[in-house]
Amino acid sequence: MFADLISQLADAPEGICDAEYRERQSRLLSQLAPSDLLIICTNPVAKRSNDVNHPFRSSSDMLYLCGWEEEKGVLIAHYIKGEGWSVELFVEPRNVLMEVWNGRLHGLEGAEEKYPIDKAHSYNEMNEILGDYLLNSKRVVLRNRVNEEVDKLVEAAISDNSRPRQQFGLSPTSITSPSPMLAELRLRKSPAEIALMRHASDISSLAHIAAMKVAKADIGEWQIQATIEGFFRYAKGSGWAYPSIVGCGDNATILHYSSNNMTCKDGEVILIDAAAEYCGYASDITRSWPINGEFTPDQKKIYTLVLDAQKAAIAECVVGNLYTAPHDKACEIMAEGLIEIGILRCSLEDALGPEGELRQWYMHNTSHWIGLDVHDVGVYRPDGEARKFEAGMVLTIEPGLYFGGWRPDVEIEDRWSGIGVRIEDDVLITDEGPDVLTAKCPKEISELEKIIGSDN
Repeated sequence: MFADLISQLADAPEGICDAEYRERQSRLLSQLAPSDLLIICTNPVAKRSNDVNHPFRSSSDMLYLCGWEEEKGVLIAHYIKGEGWSVELFVEPRNVLMEVWNGRLHGLEGAEEKYPIDKAHSYNEMNEILGDYLLNSKRVVLRNRVNEEVDKLVEAAISDNSRPRQQFGLSPTSITSPSPMLAELRLRKSPAEIALMRHASDISSLAHIAAMKVAKADIGEWQIQATIEGFFRYAKGSGWAYPSIVGCGDNATILHYSSNNMTCKDGEVILIDAAAEYCGYASDITRSWPINGEFTPDQKKIYTLVLDAQKAAIAECVVGNLYTAPHDKACEIMAEGLIEIGILRCSLEDALGPEGELRQWYMHNTSHWIGLDVHDVGVYRPDGEARKFEAGMVLTIEPGLYFGGWRPDVEIEDRWSGIGVRIEDDVLITDEGPDVLTAKCPKEISELEKIIGSDN
């Protein structure tokens, strides 16, 4: 089955070129003063248990600025008078004995040869070299609490009360975070980034189809999860972009359900929120459908209502519209629909709003940015006002309705109990209108009923 699906996947895009990395660096450095010292640290290694670590992923800011993926890495930029900015990287040096156990390293020479930097230094010499750079800076541009060693160096430099500092004004006096500057840069995606995100979306879409094909009553949520995540790796994705949610029946009404260990019963709706990462870029897809392949009339009513709301919300994803427009439209359509079928017994006005009746059944927002992080960076309300859409922004559109029969705080008729439906796609804002990156993932009822269980 995987072999048949993989044939539908286009060739993988090449990725980000050095020229684009250099452009990103230049745009960030143009916002700094020559007396600033920029420091970007990659993520620390996280322990899973005893001597076993979680799989390592480099920090998104590190990936954005230079693409460095090894466990140890500190990117710095300092200004050299008469020459301009020098971008340098502290990396773990080659060590054959260690590499025999853990895998080959780029080392200093490999870092300089293959990555968009001006110079590489040994991580073992960071204290001395970075200490000198700190001595000649006035301000450190650093997101702290990422690398403890770097934090200690910076704190020591700032708290220094030595005579040279008093006489010559050496060492920095303040720290500022680069995160707001990087967030604005990362918010608008380049053509190369979009190509990577589209490929991640295609992998994820085909993985969802694989899950639909094997679905049947009494299959385990864990088996559906294994099918989807197995395809991510089979298609040479980096793995999952976030922990997979695979919930059937009442489990589909829990927003961040993660156990994925129950058996799917005949007649239940399964909700799958799962997607792959590719070259650091995330996709994000949710689909909901009956495990036996046939919607009941009541399931069809709820599903159609969510699908109509999602399509209308996607239509709001146009340049110049407010970020809040898709959410407002989705809420309006779902509230009207729930009033019509009798689940909400109130006016449309009472259904909407931050504390409206709709919040009982739809308790999250319709969208979030997506990119190097699945919940990507970028302020939604700069200066307190909703941001307007611009070409190159990418966001999810994911309305849903969740009727958990297990909930003690609400009452719901048995006919609706246990139905959880969310439909999520990733949408690129373009000058020509919304571009659904995840369009290969089926969501029409006729498509779903044709695919579900077709491999059984």
